Amino acid sequence: MAFKKQYLKSKAVCKVTFKLSKEEAKAAQEVCLVGDFNDWDETSTPMKKLKNGSFTATLNLPKDSEHQFRYLLDKQEWENDWEADAYVPSPISLEDNSVVSV
Repeated sequence: MAFKKQYLKSKAVCKVTFKLSKEEAKAAQEVCLVGDFNDWDETSTPMKKLKNGSFTATLNLPKDSEHQFRYLLDKQEWENDWEADAYVPSPISLEDNSVVSV
């Protein structure tokens, strides 16, 4: 798992590309990117499945902000980003949320 950050000179946003490898996706058929940037809506940000079996999604996030997120595999299993900028305890479960800082 990883994400790539591209800061835009013309706007106060950062283009963040989230990527989940085939191995990390655990043979999932669909993956959604879920976080505070989409009000934790489990369906609003589906990730695109690539030919190699990995998944990707790109979002524009405001500069100088932090966002909590997780990956939802096949609508039933949650996965964190192993290369997140930080981890914070989830307010609704005993697990941590991944954090991206832009």
